[in-house]
Amino acid sequence: MVDTTPDGRHVVINGRRWRATDPAIPEQRRDELTRALMAWRREVRRTRGTAAEKRARAGVHAAKVALGERGDPPWWEQSDAARRARWQAAVPLP
Repeated sequence: MVDTTPDGRHVVINGRRWRATDPAIPEQRRDELTRALMAWRREVRRTRGTAAEKRARAGVHAAKVALGERGDPPWWEQSDAARRARWQAAVPLP
């Protein structure tokens, strides 16, 4: 089980805070984005040290932004419409 901060905005792993996934994302879309994120992470490992690694890292970033784990402003400061637009944005697959 992952610990969260009292406000639910961060998860705590090994004593380090990380931005939590936006809880408003519908479960099906969250699952799709998580699968895309994991595919891009595998692609980063596969392409490490090659010219293709940069594209793979950009894919990881795009998936994490869509999940609300990165980006500015953070999901809790975005309007409902901005949050919805963020998670509905297309995230390419490797």
